Amino acid sequence: MGSKKAICILSGGMDSTLASYMAKNDGYEIIAVHFNYGQRTEHKELEAFRTICKDLNVENKYEINIPFFTDIGASALTDDSIEIPTNGIEDGVPITYVPFRNGIFLSIATAVAEKEKATALYIGVVEEDSSGYPDCTDTFINKMQNAMNQGTKKETKLEIITPLVHLTKQQIVTKSIQMDVPLQHTWSCYKNEQKACGVCDSCRLRLNGFKLAGQIDKIEYEIIN
Repeated sequence: MGSKKAICILSGGMDSTLASYMAKNDGYEIIAVHFNYGQRTEHKELEAFRTICKDLNVENKYEINIPFFTDIGASALTDDSIEIPTNGIEDGVPITYVPFRNGIFLSIATAVAEKEKATALYIGVVEEDSSGYPDCTDTFINKMQNAMNQGTKKETKLEIITPLVHLTKQQIVTKSIQMDVPLQHTWSCYKNEQKACGVCDSCRLRLNGFKLAGQIDKIEYEIIN
């Protein structure tokens, strides 16, 4: 198959799943990249990733382990001694921010892209709903793209595509439904691997998106406010 290739960073969450479906729609052959980085819901996210790869008929996939995030700690996602906040959005950068996570993900994905001769890299960052994560902004992504192209072989020309960066969660749910994205296979909860908690920032954003879109979320929750 001589088609154009795109690396899709696919966490198993709603945003990255929609972004991957959009890449397929844009005519790319998808190479899916997933990171196990010691996050609390690592096993559940990996299961979601594998299911979504089947849904998308992705043959070429990478499951990459990044153990050092747990060595650093400093984030409620990767340090068990820090509680996941469940009382709504905090001011400033939340404790669930993992230091420079997207920068590191993009760097590793660039290495994969160079090997696979991919020309695009899709990442499902969302600026508005990102709860103040500094590595989810347009400006950061553009600067990373420049650095990535600067630091790779001349023939490597990589475009980072962020199709969701200016969308709200409501628009993401609506677009996913329109495109038949199997949202019931995605996982957003920061805290639990069995039933989603319903109270962490990520569950709140997801549930609110479904509510505003007038849709029912088919995954199971412990609590729905």
